[in-house]
Amino acid sequence: MTLVEGLFRICGDEDHAALYAACDAGVGLCTIVGIDGSFSRRLGAQLAILPDGSVVGSLADGCLEAQLASDIREAAAPKVVRYGQGSTNIDFRLPCGGGLDILLDPQPDREACRQVFNSLEDRRPVSLVLPAPSLLAERKYLPQLKIAALGEGPELEAFERLGEAAGASIEIHSTDTMSLSECPKTGVLDQWTAVLLLFHDHEWERAILEDALKSDAFYVGAQGGENARIARFASLTSSGISETDIARVRSPVGLIPGCKTPSALALSALAEIVGEYERMRARN
Repeated sequence: MTLVEGLFRICGDEDHAALYAACDAGVGLCTIVGIDGSFSRRLGAQLAILPDGSVVGSLADGCLEAQLASDIREAAAPKVVRYGQGSTNIDFRLPCGGGLDILLDPQPDREACRQVFNSLEDRRPVSLVLPAPSLLAERKYLPQLKIAALGEGPELEAFERLGEAAGASIEIHSTDTMSLSECPKTGVLDQWTAVLLLFHDHEWERAILEDALKSDAFYVGAQGGENARIARFASLTSSGISETDIARVRSPVGLIPGCKTPSALALSALAEIVGEYERMRARN
């Protein structure tokens, strides 16, 4: 496993991995602080430049990283450089035709980076103040996407594989280690956590859904057809759960209707969850 792969596995998010890398001496931090036109990364996206010129993170699908590594080595203090459209550097252009303003910080505040990363580890939203002359005053971060997936069979196995590959923090609970009458200890279900139920035997769902619907989880979903949804509604209603809360349960789950294989269902559900999480990030 490479250093970059290890950092991504620890952090689960490319920008979080770049921030983590920037805690070490000799590592520079690049942040997109302005976008002119359309671009494939968000405002605030970050990339760390290691002393050997290798990078942690991604800002431009590989077309800009070498230039950034060269430019940050020559920077004595934080500075904002325009790349692409509107740049004074006629020897470099972005393939997309747009323009980027990137803050090059050869010596980011290591202690501030560590404090921000520790807050993310504690699953608290946090901001990093960016130095002048940045056009962006601060870079806001949300905790890593966490998914508590509970169920049985190949759907659960497929979801675990895909979720880990996507960089989410995956917590798996199988019927092999669960009790029918008790909700498994899933940890704190905060507002950056999704709960996904992948049961064929829907008798397992009641205690889990009661717990999930009392939490701040941003997504609660359960697989199943129309008969399962009717039975689920009746079961939760008999437990005193309001119709408003029951309406939070996504069913059927996923973006692809009528999935016929475990892998397709897992991909469909994961895409829906990641889409919701990305919309939250866009609002922050």
